[in-house]
Amino acid sequence: MALYSSFKLYTSADTFTLQPINADSSTASENVIIQRSTGNVQLNSPASAAPSDEEVLTIYGVIGFIRLLAGEYMVVITERSKAGQIGTKDIYKVKDYKVLPLSRNTLALTEAQVGEEASYLSLLHSHLQSGKFNFSYDYELTHSLQRQVELKGNTQPIWERADERFFWNKRLQSKFIDHTTKNKDQDLSRFILPVVNGFAEIKTAEINKKPFTFVVISRRSRHRAGTRYFSRGVDADGNVSNFNETEQILVADADIDGAASALPGGKIFLAHVQTRGSIPIYWTQINNIKYTPKLQIFNNPETENSFRTHFETQKTFYGPQLVINLVNNKGYEKPMADAFTKHISTLNDKDIKYLHFDFHHECSKMRWHRVALILDHFQSELHAQGSFKAVFGKDGVEKVVLKQTSVVRTNCMDCLDRTNVVQSVVSRWVLNRQLRDIGILGADEKFELFDDFEFEFRNVWADNADVISCAYSGTGALKTDFTRTGNRTKAGAMQDLQNSIVRYVKNNFLDGTRQDAYDLFLNYDVNPSGSYPLVDNRPLQIKALPVVLLVGAAMLVGSIILPENSLSTAVILFASFWLAIITYVFKFLIANGIQYVNWPKLVPLPYVKA
Repeated sequence: MALYSSFKLYTSADTFTLQPINADSSTASENVIIQRSTGNVQLNSPASAAPSDEEVLTIYGVIGFIRLLAGEYMVVITERSKAGQIGTKDIYKVKDYKVLPLSRNTLALTEAQVGEEASYLSLLHSHLQSGKFNFSYDYELTHSLQRQVELKGNTQPIWERADERFFWNKRLQSKFIDHTTKNKDQDLSRFILPVVNGFAEIKTAEINKKPFTFVVISRRSRHRAGTRYFSRGVDADGNVSNFNETEQILVADADIDGAASALPGGKIFLAHVQTRGSIPIYWTQINNIKYTPKLQIFNNPETENSFRTHFETQKTFYGPQLVINLVNNKGYEKPMADAFTKHISTLNDKDIKYLHFDFHHECSKMRWHRVALILDHFQSELHAQGSFKAVFGKDGVEKVVLKQTSVVRTNCMDCLDRTNVVQSVVSRWVLNRQLRDIGILGADEKFELFDDFEFEFRNVWADNADVISCAYSGTGALKTDFTRTGNRTKAGAMQDLQNSIVRYVKNNFLDGTRQDAYDLFLNYDVNPSGSYPLVDNRPLQIKALPVVLLVGAAMLVGSIILPENSLSTAVILFASFWLAIITYVFKFLIANGIQYVNWPKLVPLPYVKA
């Protein structure tokens, strides 16, 4: 049952009315009416005539509802862009949205609450504007192709079948979901649109005059989501930070493959899935405005259980694990390397094959070709792993030829830069095998020889790296010059330096607000009585010192460039005074750096004292 793909949204003083539009522009037989004063929802059939005083807006889906201090708000998609097609199914990106208040009465809010409400709305808008949201009305985007086939015969609606890890707006859809589950005759399933946060790129390509579609999709888990330094490690349910499932898909005409002739005129689908995620122990890096935050591994008695739970969950979804750990084996990362290796050894699971590959050591001096050593190490396992392959006929009937039987799980410290390089190398190896398998490439050919597609492959994977990195670290990925060009360059190193500086600023002074935006959207319930968690409660003297530093710097510069006689006693004393102030304040800021980090306020971190 496909979802409704567009609506007329009628807005009056009392109601919102969602009226689906059919492909032929006629009105569907049902609509949803939302009472603005109470938030009550009702499914009507047939649709009632729209009052003449109502405002009308065309929308392309409801992201959901969120309750703040003034009541509920409805978030709707007002503009979409088509990413492309997977087979015959359209994939869209959210291009624009609106946040519409149900209640029109804000007079009940105090002056302080009005300010608080504005802060919540600012967080909501920042999350919606910065996220990369993808959706489809008839393709189950939360699921890999293999899982979609395994769910065949499941008659549940799309929202109920969805992989809840990647159903990013599931919490916001709870109004429609709860109404549907509690009222047998009020099924809103065709109005419930799962949205995926991540990456989706669809390219048409041709090799040897044989056309195909190349797709890369990354799905970001909504569990333990957040920013680089404020979301690390594992939780009690085995969820890890920055968990992403990345699927590479290839679609070609079925008759290109002789083995697929049983379903002529159809399409052949091939897919391969990898995952990335934080090291599944309890750890963090505590920001203190120094360039490298302090690493802390917590002595949590639940570590062993959480570690085991994470991998049991991984095996449930993906089968045996090929685990690639890319952290350094020396310096401040060494304790993490040791801890991961220790817990893998303690787990002693025959379904987990583990490789610690010290990326920076093995690939030092720009010897990035040595990443191929990972393929050599796991050669037999990767051959056995295979990839998903199925043929779909014109009537939708499919013939499953192969299934992927295990998964590569890659991590570094952040699961961003080194991780993406390795994932792209694995996907390159898999894609060459797939293209040979269906006859697009000859037995001894590689797609690297075809410049146009090689360019597309490199840039899609580099764009994937940037999207995942921006969501977690606030900047594009490092090392993407290798992904885009196949070489590590000095220009790429300079770009990495720039990104590293921007990351430092954002991670220390801006990411607390970004983390609050994640928490508000995904798991934080606003207290209607108003607890004012977003207020900065630091002492005034603490908040004032950065201003004093700036004033001091301005005064020092002014004392040098403004006086006609810069070496006079008065000028020297004036400059010395401000230099002493700057020195004192700077030392104080460094010694008390933790006070100047932009910490999350909605869900305070347990290891940071208020």
